[in-house]
Amino acid sequence: MATSWVNSAARIGSDLHLELTGPGGRRAALIRALREAVRSGRLAPGTRLPPYRSLAADLGVARNTVADAYAELVAEGWLTARQGSGTRVAERAEPLRPAARVPRKAPARAHGPRHDLTQGTPDASSFPRTAWLASYRRALQQAPNEVFGPGDPAGRIELREALTEYLARARGVRTEPGRIVICSGFAHALRLLFGGGVLRGPLAVEAYGLGFHREVLAAAGVRTVPLPLDEHGARVDRLGRERAVLLTPAHQFPTGGPLHPARRAAVIDWARARGGLVLEDDYDGEFRYDRKPVGAVQGLDPERVVHIGSVSKSLSPAVRLGWMVLPERYVDAVLAVKGDREAWASVLDQLSLADFVVSGAYDRHVRRMRQRYRARRDRLLAALAEHAPHIEATGIAAGLHAVLRLPPGCEASAVKAAAWQGIALDGLAAFRHPDTDMPAGDGLVVGYATPSKHAYGPALEALCRALPPP
Repeated sequence: MATSWVNSAARIGSDLHLELTGPGGRRAALIRALREAVRSGRLAPGTRLPPYRSLAADLGVARNTVADAYAELVAEGWLTARQGSGTRVAERAEPLRPAARVPRKAPARAHGPRHDLTQGTPDASSFPRTAWLASYRRALQQAPNEVFGPGDPAGRIELREALTEYLARARGVRTEPGRIVICSGFAHALRLLFGGGVLRGPLAVEAYGLGFHREVLAAAGVRTVPLPLDEHGARVDRLGRERAVLLTPAHQFPTGGPLHPARRAAVIDWARARGGLVLEDDYDGEFRYDRKPVGAVQGLDPERVVHIGSVSKSLSPAVRLGWMVLPERYVDAVLAVKGDREAWASVLDQLSLADFVVSGAYDRHVRRMRQRYRARRDRLLAALAEHAPHIEATGIAAGLHAVLRLPPGCEASAVKAAAWQGIALDGLAAFRHPDTDMPAGDGLVVGYATPSKHAYGPALEALCRALPPP
């Protein structure tokens, strides 16, 4: 016998969960379960147990079974029984305590880097707390009662409607609320699409990209095939038998170039001819500094492109919200993978983001951060021009990072020199696909958005000291 019972014991103020397991029948199992509850501290000394009639009814056992169990535990000293006071856990029945151990010192923490120039993280000090709080309050006050029940796996309609308007206006995306599915970010979108079996590999990817995303795909059993890159972006003419390709067309990560217009058209032609699919990671799509941001590839053919975005760069990775704009034929399949209710993205955060977008606060924040990050990039270029003119920052003026090209063979030593200067950053090789035949180039991936305003100047000074001499 191995049965779990839950006694909704209103008389003792909380539910009592008992595992009736082991040999000897229900009486013996109940005695063991009550002893364990006292030993573990789940039943504290002085706790009043439910009357044996109530417990017997909850457990579906005979009253005599519970009465006999109580009587034996009273005799053993685990319980006490007094007329008018009911049955209680004995005051001397102390819960089982962990064996005494020699106190352990907390492990000594190594001092973190003084300067954080890692890529992919916005300036945390710039989060729009006041405006976000105002949106959260409005959303909470106006939320219908249904908001506090199980969430719609597609996401709140308020957010999907707000995204439909915003993405059309700011990114040239053509969609409707019924084709948007809310998720918790880009990696979650990959897990839903591939881990849930909506799409299958192999998947063509850019030769440089986030290793974490390749790991997510590998965990779903997807083989990734690298596409070489050049000054015009991914070589989509090298697409083979794959039925899907993952691209960062607005601002290739990490090398920094946009996908050339001719290649945008070419990849759509490929998808139409092969019945294929383009996965568009709209990485840094809103942060273009030298011109108006390039529109999304999805606008060229909404039935051949899955457009994926999030607020991890524009707002904060702490706001776990993203979205997939899906071709109509994939909507039901993705929702089936998500399940009957929303399990990842907070419904209240969804409503807050919807208000944040509709009120115009999101646009204002993006414009403000665009100016701030452009100034950060300009300061980086000015520091290089003054202290290391032989080092070139490649890629377009966009995003939250820049790649500093280094002389051949210098990357490993430059990363080590940066560590000696107290700088956290990545070498370009860390993002290289292990199977690519694309010639390697040395470089440093410098995230200029991460440091706070007062820390950025010292970080640049330390970076220039770490760069190799001409």
